[in-house]
Amino acid sequence: MYQRVMLLSLPRAESIDIQFTDLTCEVRDGFRGSLKKILNNVSGTFKTGELSAIMGLSGAGKSTLLNILTGFRRDKWTGKIDYIGNRRKHSWKEYRKQSCYIQQNDCLLPLFTVWETMWMAANLKIGDSLNRKSKEMVIVEMLENLDLSKTKETKCGRLSGGQKKRLSIALELLDNPPVMFLDEPTTGLDSLSSYQCVKLLRGLAKAGRTIICTIHQPSAAIYEMFDTAYLLAGGRCMYEGATTNTIAYFASVGLYCPKYHNPADYMIEVVSKEYGDFNDQLVKLTSNKEKSWRLDTSRYLANNNSNFDESKVGVLVSPPSEFQRFLVLMHRFAIALFRDWTVTHLKIASHILIGVILGLLYTDAGKDGSKTFSNVGFLLVTSTYICYTSIMPAVFKFPGEIEILKKERFNNWYQLRTYFAASFVCNLPIQILMAFAHISVSYFLSGQPTEVNRYCMFLLVAILTTLVSESMGLFIGVLTNPTNGTFLGAIILCAMMGVSGCLALFKHMPRVLYYSSYASYVRYSLHGFFQALYGYNREKTPCPEIYCHYSAPKTLMTEMSMADGNYWMDILYLLCYYAFFRIAVYFSLKRRLSKA
Repeated sequence: MYQRVMLLSLPRAESIDIQFTDLTCEVRDGFRGSLKKILNNVSGTFKTGELSAIMGLSGAGKSTLLNILTGFRRDKWTGKIDYIGNRRKHSWKEYRKQSCYIQQNDCLLPLFTVWETMWMAANLKIGDSLNRKSKEMVIVEMLENLDLSKTKETKCGRLSGGQKKRLSIALELLDNPPVMFLDEPTTGLDSLSSYQCVKLLRGLAKAGRTIICTIHQPSAAIYEMFDTAYLLAGGRCMYEGATTNTIAYFASVGLYCPKYHNPADYMIEVVSKEYGDFNDQLVKLTSNKEKSWRLDTSRYLANNNSNFDESKVGVLVSPPSEFQRFLVLMHRFAIALFRDWTVTHLKIASHILIGVILGLLYTDAGKDGSKTFSNVGFLLVTSTYICYTSIMPAVFKFPGEIEILKKERFNNWYQLRTYFAASFVCNLPIQILMAFAHISVSYFLSGQPTEVNRYCMFLLVAILTTLVSESMGLFIGVLTNPTNGTFLGAIILCAMMGVSGCLALFKHMPRVLYYSSYASYVRYSLHGFFQALYGYNREKTPCPEIYCHYSAPKTLMTEMSMADGNYWMDILYLLCYYAFFRIAVYFSLKRRLSKA
């Protein structure tokens, strides 16, 4: 089932060998601790047409080596890496566009079916280079090859571990990359699923790809399916060569593997010093052995491709433009928003419900002169509710999406700016709708002015407050983890509420706190609300009692130190905050991804 490898209609995959020399990687142990070598002058090669395994104990440097070879880790290492193609060496940028990295955790969108996930990936990676019919044929054949046809209508969140792993592989195979890296592809899989997964990878390698995996301790059957093994211990190379030569290699230094013993287990036992300390001897032996691959790989590549049937390979396709990817991502975001009840449907319903409760709680507060100060409470609660319900969900947004974004961006699905723009455009109407749903209910139930211009001014402030709060939440979410982000967001919001001018009047504040209030966007939000309701020469509100001190809007505005304000300056300040946080989110996210 897994031996048949799909080649029809795929772009041409050029063979690439990866050759690395004297790689060293050091990390600091703690803030001021000493430097610790994760990799210590390791060299080797991974060839086209071979399934290679990077093995070793936990902490041996397997993932570090893989991350360096993939480019996932671009700093804190020294050495040389060459990417050798059929005719020439490739530059780093060329190589990055022709390789993919399938991480240990299968990052899939749980709300989409297998077919939808494959279709969107095809549009992001292949675009219009193939027509709709051809792309459908590619996807159908891919799903058949990977035994996923029966699950094509199943949502990714309901797939088993083995199905998720095969789907992750299928997604990256759509544009036929010549180099594939996999970090612990058998982790979390049962023995049968692990065997099938490695068998699939072996078939893909024999079709003309360079496939490199990290693997901890495979079974004997799985180990035999690998062509070459690269054994690490303490950041040093203990063995590099064919898996079939493992027993003979260790026997050459007097280490004889017991009969019927798993060679992979025996290698790990040796480097973990269960039979004595032979690691220095193994390192010396590995370093001194002849490395013919360093001399010339072109002959191997020619021989490896001699059986490659050119008639089975489709024409070279070019990736879609970023604008086409932008449209695909917009479609993906729109479907996700529609299907995620907690983000859209439930939140809109809760906004309407809270709007009804606030409207009933502050009944007639906007038109009854005796309830004017209660209306100040209505404005403060409205602003607090809008800020809090916008900040908190945003704090969790990127931590939940970061792994998917990291994988897809690193594997050349799209650029960060494309993803960011699509997310912004799709999310903007939702945030506007949330503010509209809440304000339209609470505004009229609380008896606020029925003038269209005042309602529109009030709604505009509410929308901008929602957008600024969401952007600040995204910024906090990018910089921190969800737990710290939730705490930090609440603390910042409380601080801004405290200096907003309602809980403590501006004229009663210490001078330092008064000036610090200019940094609070909640100040401009509340000021805008006051101007919308009480500014621009509003008439006195009716007073059902003998005397209502705040029935005159000017009296209230003077008491709140807001009589000399300008509504449109508040709007300008909120727009500036919005632009600032959006730009900060983009560059913070870009920095975080570059350091991943």
